[in-house]
Order: sequence, then C-alpha cells, then structure tokens
Amino acid sequence: MKTSDNTIQLIGRPGTEPIIKQFDNNGLVARFSFATNEQTTDEEGKSSWTTRWHKIVAWGKNATLVQQKVRKGAKMSIVGKACVRQYADKDGVLKEVNEIQLYNLSLLQNEPA
Repeated sequence: MKTSDNTIQLIGRPGTEPIIKQFDNNGLVARFSFATNEQTTDEEGKSSWTTRWHKIVAWGKNATLVQQKVRKGAKMSIVGKACVRQYADKDGVLKEVNEIQLYNLSLLQNEPA
C-alpha cells in the first residue's frame, strides 16, 4: 500500500454480496456496501447503536480478493482511501459519489453473524 494521509481503516460487515464487473480487457471492479456500528450515549445516560453505511470499491487484484473472500455479514477489517467519483446521470446531470477505494482486507471471523 502506498503511504498517504488519506487512509481509512474500518471494522464492520458487508451488507451485500459484492457486485463484480469484468471489462473487455479482463480488468475487474468490485463494489459492495459496508456497515460499521458505533455505540453512543445520550445526555440521560441511555446507550444506543448507530449503523453507518459505506460504499466500497476495489480494482484489479483487490477486486479478485473481494470476489474470493467477501461475503455478506462476515466481520472484517478494511483499509483504503476516501474517493469522490463524478458521473453524469441519464439526464446529463452531474452527480458525485463518495466511496472508499479498498487497498487491503482481513477477515476477522470465518462465518457471517
């Protein structure tokens, strides 16, 4: 992994099975949603859990790793960087998507919860 100030490490669970797309040049991209949980306490001392959802994208060898290892619900650690991708929708309106580009992943348990 390249050294960067833009590094994110998350521990959580994929919310979906990865979607894999293969290009004409045999390149791969993998995308999946990733949930992280945070416990918070309100002013009255009552604790609750908040789930945050992240969009994950992986390219090339990392996409192959995602295809082989990532399963919905499996606890894992991911390392990547924050990216903003722009695209034009079907009406030509420019849209932005915030994603995490995956560099590395580690399974923290074998079976989904």
